[in-house]
Amino acid sequence: MARRYDSRTTIFSPEGRLYQVEYAMEAISNAGAAIGMLCTDGVVLVAEKKITSKLLDSKAVGVRREKMYKLDDHLACAVAGITADANILINTCRATAQRYYFAYQEPMPVEQLVRALCDTKQGYTQFGGQRPFGVSLLYAGWDEHYGFQLYQSDPSGNYGGWKAVAIGGGHAAAQNLLKTEYKEDTPVSGGIPALIKVLSKSMDSSLTSDKVELATVTRDAATGKVIFKVYESAELQPYLDAANAEKEAAASS
Repeated sequence: MARRYDSRTTIFSPEGRLYQVEYAMEAISNAGAAIGMLCTDGVVLVAEKKITSKLLDSKAVGVRREKMYKLDDHLACAVAGITADANILINTCRATAQRYYFAYQEPMPVEQLVRALCDTKQGYTQFGGQRPFGVSLLYAGWDEHYGFQLYQSDPSGNYGGWKAVAIGGGHAAAQNLLKTEYKEDTPVSGGIPALIKVLSKSMDSSLTSDKVELATVTRDAATGKVIFKVYESAELQPYLDAANAEKEAAASS
């Protein structure tokens, strides 16, 4: 029955479903996981890299940063899904942020920027000859209106604010783990090991620095500048070693 209604984005099934949008969400479920947590002094993002090879140039564009992207001085994101689709949305988001800054001489509020990008994504679900973007994004940012914020959006153009959320492969298991790991008063220093632990338990293999990307969005107390930091291998390794040791101890007990 579904085959009669899934050939076009604009055709609803008798149950009111858009199968092309659901297929896009299924594509995201086969991608590497990305997890975000809202902390008291920032936002933590961690993601699983799927493209790993000793032959890759780790400093090349698109390899060194597969999952984490800076959208504006006050906003960054983690992606899960088709990277080529993500690149288009990231460039659209960057251009929107710069147009707003040019017009108003101030950074665009985080939710307003997320909503503008989701309006673009939603447009691709209601016109023929187009397909939905097969990517989901986690947005981590700060503005003077609501402080630190974490949002998630999907191919339908829907978005929502979260305290902790997971997307991509194994997101259901990761989301259940987040319910126990998340604490309201967790700082970034505590959020990093918590998210690494959740990612470790939701992955089949051990964590290594070439399989994981970790980034934080914080704010300098003295200058008020928002800082987007992507952790290098040497900074990331102690967290991975601790998570792997805990995972092995739990398996042997």
